[in-house]
Amino acid sequence: MAIYAVGHKNPDTDTIASAIAMADLWSKVKEETKAIAQGELAPETAFVLEKFGVAAPEVVTDATDKKIILVDHSDLAQSLDNLDKGEVVAVVDHHKLGDVTTSNPLEMWVWPVGCTGTVINSMYKFYNVEVPKEVAGVLLCAILSDTVMFKSVTCTDADKAAVEELAKIAGVADVTALGMEMFNVKSAVAGASMNELVFRDYKDFDMSGNKIGIGQLEVVDLSVFDDIKADLYAELEKVKADGRHSCFLLLTDIMKEGSEMLIVSDNPAVVEKAFGVAPEGTSVWLDGVMSRKKQVVPNFEKAFA
Repeated sequence: MAIYAVGHKNPDTDTIASAIAMADLWSKVKEETKAIAQGELAPETAFVLEKFGVAAPEVVTDATDKKIILVDHSDLAQSLDNLDKGEVVAVVDHHKLGDVTTSNPLEMWVWPVGCTGTVINSMYKFYNVEVPKEVAGVLLCAILSDTVMFKSVTCTDADKAAVEELAKIAGVADVTALGMEMFNVKSAVAGASMNELVFRDYKDFDMSGNKIGIGQLEVVDLSVFDDIKADLYAELEKVKADGRHSCFLLLTDIMKEGSEMLIVSDNPAVVEKAFGVAPEGTSVWLDGVMSRKKQVVPNFEKAFA
């Protein structure tokens, strides 16, 4: 069986960069491996790949008869269809351990850092393999994106050290300028449908038997949503109606370092239970909240328990 490196559904920059890097590394130290994606590229990711001259992975959604390296996730809900009909040979991630199980031992690198790219940078060093310049570039961008240019609570010293190392390899002199370029692209909403925006960075979670959807849009200025917030909310209602208990959309302002969260729920009181702040109408401002992984999902999991 061929080996494929793949990230989660609705891929972000970390998922795509990590799949590309793992395919490169695994091909050099183990067996020939191909990077794939479960969906089309987000604008930020397309910008990053073009900037460093890296081809977009092919879209594949079924694991049947394939060996799989999971990157940036280990939850069945976020993984390939028919994962049980393939074989997971490795997991490389920076989230909590999910519900994927295997019938054979596997290689596993799951670290409490801000980005899977940081883990993979260490894997290159562990295997004594040089990071190619273009791979260093996309991994660098993945870390800047996932840590929101080091502002996220998920950011660690290991992420900062990895950025410094990768920037030298990629020939990037000013990582802050690169990060702002990326986030300006990420902030663009013109021409995108409401469905595209809701699902640009979106994940479903099972919380005590409730299907909970949480999306996030990170921008440099929340004013870009002024004219479309009502339309975003209407789209969120449609997503929620498709068998979900609740849907939340984080509109994260990376300069103000906080998020406005749009709320569509069978029980809106769960928001106050989770964050100690009562919603105002259909949304709530969460000061200092920038990480879905560390500041939003755990709070909701406790609230739904």
